[in-house]
Amino acid sequence: MSPDHPPGLDLDRLRGLLDRERPGLVTGPLSGRLIEGGRSNLTYAVSDGTARWVVRRPPLGHVLATAHDMKREHRVISALHPTDVPVPRPVLLCEDEDVLGSPFYVMEFVEGTPYRTAEQLAPLGPERTRAAVLNLVDTLVGLHAVDPAEAGLGDFGRPDGFLDRQLRRWAKQLDASRNRDLAGIDELHATLGRELPNSPSPTVVHGDYRLDNVLIGGENDEIRAVLDWEMSTLGDPLTDLGLLVMYSSPLGMPDSPVSTTAQAPGHPAPAELIERYAARSGRDVSAVAWYTAFAWFKLAVILEGIHYRYTLGQTVGRGFDRIGDLVPVFIEHGLTTLQEG
Repeated sequence: MSPDHPPGLDLDRLRGLLDRERPGLVTGPLSGRLIEGGRSNLTYAVSDGTARWVVRRPPLGHVLATAHDMKREHRVISALHPTDVPVPRPVLLCEDEDVLGSPFYVMEFVEGTPYRTAEQLAPLGPERTRAAVLNLVDTLVGLHAVDPAEAGLGDFGRPDGFLDRQLRRWAKQLDASRNRDLAGIDELHATLGRELPNSPSPTVVHGDYRLDNVLIGGENDEIRAVLDWEMSTLGDPLTDLGLLVMYSSPLGMPDSPVSTTAQAPGHPAPAELIERYAARSGRDVSAVAWYTAFAWFKLAVILEGIHYRYTLGQTVGRGFDRIGDLVPVFIEHGLTTLQEG
C-alpha cells in the first residue's frame, strides 16, 4: 500500500464512518500514515488537509485475550479528559469490525514530542531533561489523585487481589506466546508470587507509564498528553511507579529498540523519582523493589509477545528484529532487583 494508505487503515471506510457519525468533521480527502514507535497497538495520523486526528487499532495479526481493548482505552481517556490529567480529546469509538477489520477509536491530534531515546533528549540539555522527567512524576501523582468514582470509573477494574491477578494474567500471556526457552522467567514469576506486598488504596493506573508515552511541548516542556491507555485499570498505583523506575534504569544498550531515555544527560536517578513520588503522593514506597521487578517481568512478557508476532510475520514497522534479544536482559534485571531488594 502507498504511504498515504498504510496497512490496517482503509481511509474510504473511515471517511464513510466519520461522515455518518460526525457530519461535517472531515472537509477534504483523507490521508494517513503509520506513527512509528508503537510496538503493540497500531497508531495512525490522519488528515483531511486542514485538521488532523489519530486512529488507534489493534495489531494486524496475533491478538491475545484481554489485550488491545479499544473500548477500554477510549473509555478511560473520555473519563479523564475533563480532569487535570492531560489526555487527547476523544472523537469516536467504532466497534464494528467491518470498517477496519477490528475495533478502533479516533481522537484529536496533539502537538508534542514522545522522547524515546537519549539522542532525542540530548538537544534539551541536562536541565530541561531533568525538569521534563520530574514533571512526568508529578503528572503520575496527579493521575493517582483522581477519584475513580467521581470520574465515572468506579467499575473500571477489580482492585481486590489486583497484584495476584496481574501475575497470573502475565503468566497466561507468556504461555500464549511461548515458543522458545527463556531461562529464569519462571523463577522470576514464582519469586514475585511468594513476596506479594500489601497494596495501598486503589487508583486509576496507566499500566505503561513512561516518557515516550507522553507528548511534551511548549516553551516550558509541559506534558500535553498522556497516551497509550490500553493497559489502564483500577489497581495498585505503585505498579505505575515501578514501571517508571524500571524505565529510568539505564540498560547500557544505546541501540535498543526499547526506550533509552534513562541514559540522557540530566535524567534523574531512580531514587530521586521514588523520593519525589513519595513526597508528593504521601504513599509508602518501601516495597518499590518488588514493583520494579514486576515491571521487568511484565515487559519481558510483552516483548516476548511482540517477538512472537514478529516470527509469524505479523508486525508492522521497524526494529522488531531486535526485540527478541532484549527479553533475557529484562528477565535478568528482574531477578537482580528482587535479590538486591
